[in-house]
Parts: sequence; structure tokens; C-alpha cells
Amino acid sequence: MAMLPFRPTPFFANKNRAFWNLQLAGWGGAFLLRASAAIANGQPWDLVAVILVATITGFSISLVLSVIYRQLISKQPLVTWGTTVLALMVAVTIYASIDAWVQGIYYAGIRETTFAQRFIGLSYIPLTLLGGWSALYYAINYFLTVEEQADRLERLEAQATSAQLAMLRYQLNPHFLFNTLNSISTLVLLKQTEPANAMLSRLSAFLRHTLIMEPGSQVTLAQEVETLQLYLDIERMRFEERLRTEFKIDDPARDALLPSMLLQPLVENAVKYAVSPQEEGARISLSARVRGHRLQIKVEDTGPGLAGPRQGDMLRMHGVPGRPTSTGVGLANIRNRLAQAYGPNHRFETRSGAGGGFTVVIEIPYETAAAEPPQPEAAPPTQSALPAKQTPAASLAHGRSMEPNA
Repeated sequence: MAMLPFRPTPFFANKNRAFWNLQLAGWGGAFLLRASAAIANGQPWDLVAVILVATITGFSISLVLSVIYRQLISKQPLVTWGTTVLALMVAVTIYASIDAWVQGIYYAGIRETTFAQRFIGLSYIPLTLLGGWSALYYAINYFLTVEEQADRLERLEAQATSAQLAMLRYQLNPHFLFNTLNSISTLVLLKQTEPANAMLSRLSAFLRHTLIMEPGSQVTLAQEVETLQLYLDIERMRFEERLRTEFKIDDPARDALLPSMLLQPLVENAVKYAVSPQEEGARISLSARVRGHRLQIKVEDTGPGLAGPRQGDMLRMHGVPGRPTSTGVGLANIRNRLAQAYGPNHRFETRSGAGGGFTVVIEIPYETAAAEPPQPEAAPPTQSALPAKQTPAASLAHGRSMEPNA
């Protein structure tokens, strides 16, 4: 997985340009401060030239120090700080010596002072300037280092989350393919080539539709339902009239974003445990609505509920070993994906009545691609039978219940 480039604070996006901007601003400010103080104290104007020479000296010495510090900053702390102090003392000595020499020339015949006296009297200025410059140099570089490490850690966490989402997403494909390919194999053994070919074509369409999606991507609920219809087309080849479906999608919920392939495992779970074991089959219902700033999705079936192998899935979802007849992929996978995508800001519940039936409730933040505020909750749509010629897409667009022909 490629590492994203580090993006520092805008001012330090170009470190070389930032260094020269700070260098010119800092030493320019020091010159103006010393020159203003000299003029304010009644010193002659030509003293400004002496201050300018001293400033240029400090500017030049700081450039040499920057080269030294750049080599030291990645060393062991003892080496870094010990060599820094030594280099700073040498730099202060050179700076104070040049300043004392220049002032000796300027004040010749005016003040009778020795070089040592001028050196001692002026050494506090280079010590202050170069000491402050050194502290600022290390502070800025350590700040950029910490910022880069924090940024790298954040990106690694994001990539780890993305990788985990991808792993959970890829876990679903073999789970579904096993069932479908097993059904195709059975049709081929029974020499029912036409249904086998039709199922292969629908499987190809389903995989083509799902594989183009990024594992950690989000899709609208309408797109997720479209993917779900492709899956159900395959399952209807197996179960025919035993598989009955119903969709109740409110209009505001159609544009809601959710992780791709979130609902297919829930419907597959219902097919496996509600439709497959019952001779009369079962009805699978999917409903979605917006409540305030939350999207609520329900997947219900009219199967036997927790009785039978489905209980193994529930036990595995809570970390308890289940029966060997259940892979435990579906519900646990969805719970993990929701935790990765939303943290604690989601709800995942399962319900089963005493008389049978099983319901999964998912509640996540309501988000849309256009970041529009959620619309007021619509009244629950009335359930009605559709004419035989009405398509599932038309039914979903009008938010009505759907009962497709097997």
C-alpha cells in the first residue's frame, strides 16, 4: 500500500524558502532594533554602519551554524547538545571578536579601551542573538519532526483501518461465491445447462458490479439496493417462488451514504437461514428511513428465528464458539465493519420473536454526497401489491413495497 506524502504546515511547505524568510526577518529585525536604540540614545548616524557590519557578521555565522546543526540534529542527544554548545561558543567568540575589532576602529581616538575590554563588553550581544537563533532553529526543526511523525501515525492508522475494511469486505466474496458456484455445479450435474448458463451470466454481472467498488468506499443506499437486486436475481434461480422480497425505502434515505456491500451479507444470511431450510420459503424485507440525523435500516425475514444454525452466527458474533454448521462470517463481519467505519457512533441490533422471524437493525449517521441536511421523516409508506409489469427500480423510486415475481 503506497504511503501518502507528508503535508507540513503551509508556511513550511518549502523548508528552504521558510528558512530564508525567517533568516532575513530575524536578522533584519535585530538590525532595526539595535539601530533604533542607538539613534534614540543620541548616537551619531554613522554608528548605524557599525551595527550593519555586526548584523551581517551574525547573519553569515548563523548560516555556517545551520550547516553544522543540520548534521547534528539526527545524532545521539549527547553528541547533538555537546557539539552544539561547543559550536555556539566558537561562533560567539568569532562574532564578539569581529564586533570588538570593528568598534575599535570606529572609536579610535575617542575611547581608549583595550580589545579585551571591548570583547568582554560586547560578548553578551552575540551570545543573546546566536543563542536565541540556535534555540529557534532546533525548536522549529523538532516541531516539524513531531508534526511529520504525528501525520505519519495518523496516515498509518487510516491505512490500517482501510486495510481492515478491505479484509472484511474481501471476506464476503468467497463466502457468497461458494454457495453460488455450488448451485451452478449442481445444475451442470443435472444437465440443466440453460439455468446454469443464466446463473453464470447473473453472477458475472454481480461480480462486475461489485469489484469496481473500492473496498473501503461508500455508496448511496440506492446503489447498494441495486447491487442487492443483482444478488437476489441469482438467488431466485435457486429458490424461485420460495424467495419473496419486499423493499420499503423512503425517498430521503435513497441518497444516504453507507459502506459498500453492507447489506448483501444480511440478505444472504436471511436466505441461508430463513428461505433455505423452510419448504415454503420466507419473505425478506428491507426498510430504510431517516430519523433526525440518523439513517435506520432494517432487514427482516419470516424464518424460524434463532432456532437452528443461525444461533451459531450469533454466538460467534459475541466471541462464543458456535455450531460447526455456521461459518459465522455474516453478522460478525457487519458488526466489525460498522465499528471500523463509525466507531461507537452506530447501532447494530438483532431481534427474534418467540414465534420466529429475525430482524437486524442498523443505525448510522445520515450522510449524503452533497452534505445536505436530512429531510423531515416521511410517513411510513403503505404496503400494496404491484402490477405484474412494474419493475423493481420503479417501485424503489416511488418508495413503495415491492413483491417481485419469482
